[in-house]
Amino acid sequence: MTTTDERHEALRSLLGAWALGAVPSAEAAELELHLAGCPQCAEEAGRLREAAGWLSVEEPLDQPGALRQQVLDWCLARRPADLPVPAWGMPYTAETAKLDALLRDLGPEEWQEVAELPWHGGTEYLRPAEVLCHLAAVDGYLAVALGLPDPVPGGPVPGGPTAPRRVPPQEAATAAVPRVPPQSGPPWARIAERTARLTAEQAGQPPQRIRARWRRHCHELVRSAALAPQGNTPVDFGFATVPLRDAFVDRAFECYVHGEDIARAVAYPYDPPAPQHLRQMIDLAVRMLPLALAGQRAARPAALGGADGPPDGSGTGTGTGSGAGRRTGRRIRLVIDGPAAGEWLIPLDGPDAGPPGGEPVAAMVLDGLEFCQLAAAHRDPERVPVGEHGDRAAIREVLRATPLLSRP
Repeated sequence: MTTTDERHEALRSLLGAWALGAVPSAEAAELELHLAGCPQCAEEAGRLREAAGWLSVEEPLDQPGALRQQVLDWCLARRPADLPVPAWGMPYTAETAKLDALLRDLGPEEWQEVAELPWHGGTEYLRPAEVLCHLAAVDGYLAVALGLPDPVPGGPVPGGPTAPRRVPPQEAATAAVPRVPPQSGPPWARIAERTARLTAEQAGQPPQRIRARWRRHCHELVRSAALAPQGNTPVDFGFATVPLRDAFVDRAFECYVHGEDIARAVAYPYDPPAPQHLRQMIDLAVRMLPLALAGQRAARPAALGGADGPPDGSGTGTGTGSGAGRRTGRRIRLVIDGPAAGEWLIPLDGPDAGPPGGEPVAAMVLDGLEFCQLAAAHRDPERVPVGEHGDRAAIREVLRATPLLSRP
């Protein structure tokens, strides 16, 4: 090989780096002079420069959110997981992975953006790393129930009174309940205090280190949940106790909502949950609605109906046949439209009104995502688009109660 040929090959070997702008200026000048007289290298350089341009386009290159699930389904069909995640744990697995993908892309300036986190009691203003501290602080209740270390220093320990309220479980829970310390003040004070404590403990750490720590904790929760596939283990949040399966769906819902809050703050696209996961979130919210309705009724002044039912006495009905004269509670039909379509019957009155029965007093139609945004207090109940039929007062009552499901 002649000296000229050797130099030609040496310059040709720089084409890839040159296309990416990674060649020192002196060598770049020599290479460009060579390209002017070498058609072969010039053609290759053009192809490489065009390919390099695709690596720096401003449009996002993220794959559709459904692609991840499709790849996982394909892989699991070929080789089932040794320790499969229960169906009730899949929404949490998907939503934490989606949030992690967003956070991995954040630059130093984006980690300093402030996200708005509305809830029915106001709005929290947190940076992304502080949102992760909040998510981890609440996830800590699940960790305690599963026998894992609490990520919050000085967090919940066994021993304490029974929680006063319970979300209706899907089946009876049999395990002992790890208790959180008794609370004073508003029901959400303990969550805010835990968030503040974990945020202070992680202050000054690089945001990506906080993200990595949160992600490891998510993986630990999912692995432990796979060992309890029935999901019966009670999780004590201090203000309510729910089965593990409901707690995981609750955490998936909050992760989705706050992931979207962060994405909005950094102007980043964010996909909604998969339809099957969204349906689980809606089902949990619907089952919690009677508690929100009862709380709304209890907070209403006695002159407006108080806790005894609606002011017009429509909270009771009369049975038929052998049950004539028996009081029955009202119900409303919720129809969810969109990918997570379905129907639910929501009891409107408390247990004192008798078991719910009879024809629903009204029907309301909502888009599934709009319903979830309303439950997160991210929509105004007076402005949310809803189809109505029947008792408008009952529909308004449900719409106004739904944001009460939110918390800081």
